[in-house]
Amino acid sequence: MIVFTNGCFDILHPGHIELLQKARALGSKLVVGINSDESVRRIKGPDRPLFTASERSAVLLALECVDEVRVFDESTPERLIKEIEPDVLVKGGDWKEVEIIGADLVKANGGKVVTIPLVEGYSTSSILKRLNRDRSDQISSNGSTLERSLSEHLAVLSGVSKFSTPSIVACAEILTKTLKNGGKILVCGNGGSAADSQHIAAEFVGRFESERQALPAIALTTDTSALTAVANDYGFSRIFARQIEALAREGDCLIAISTSGESENVINAVMAARRQGCVVIGMTGSKGKKLASLCDSSLIVPSDRTARIQEAHITVAHIWCEMLDEEWGAGLKPE
Repeated sequence: MIVFTNGCFDILHPGHIELLQKARALGSKLVVGINSDESVRRIKGPDRPLFTASERSAVLLALECVDEVRVFDESTPERLIKEIEPDVLVKGGDWKEVEIIGADLVKANGGKVVTIPLVEGYSTSSILKRLNRDRSDQISSNGSTLERSLSEHLAVLSGVSKFSTPSIVACAEILTKTLKNGGKILVCGNGGSAADSQHIAAEFVGRFESERQALPAIALTTDTSALTAVANDYGFSRIFARQIEALAREGDCLIAISTSGESENVINAVMAARRQGCVVIGMTGSKGKKLASLCDSSLIVPSDRTARIQEAHITVAHIWCEMLDEEWGAGLKPE
């Protein structure tokens, strides 16, 4: 009985140990998939991982409950799960079964999916926050609201410029490929991110809908008052997913926006898009590891403040439009 679980396992803590021990008890062999260093950076930001993949592998293999460690470079372990064909797929209790990559594959092969409750108070992010508490407490809050906001805005954009350039380029390449192959772009986001999704979709359509050549159809999925009846009938968390199931086709691209990275509505849309054969781009903030880990490529804004994250998302969307504009002028057309 092969059991599989995955994660970054950057700082091994009691929560990890309990999950791994309980996972091993479900079978006769535990295989742990860990994100490569580049994969960790894509889903957790430029300051991670703290330890290299080889170092993390060595620590895990020192545990009696771990039989094998496999490193994967993609954002998700889907390829690895297909290769290993585990009998049991295990994730932490903060993941719902519908959100777990590979759950459908394992169940289709007669296996089962198990979620193990988390040990309260333990996470790598919370440990790092405790370590940095003294330093953060010393950050000055002097100055007017205007001065502080402008300083934060500039700091966030500087961070995006310094650390997120590869992600911006990778996402632009996905958008270019999607449009070149005749696919369409769908955009979704909750709350303030709904406004972002509308802005981004309008920017794409407005910029390129000209005499020279209109872009392939771009569909916008967003939670507006017009969808109230749908929400009441089918549940709010399935609004985007239902729209994806109706509108998306293989080869399309979904831009999924959630500043927290935890929006159930957005994550359900991502999983629906993956099932439809779409490529998924995630846009989130510094805490958005769940969303980022489910996407093919993602933009992680180095901030946990909603306003700053949204500002950066709009800025990057304009940059994507400019990059597409250059490609379009150079002869980008659907094939």
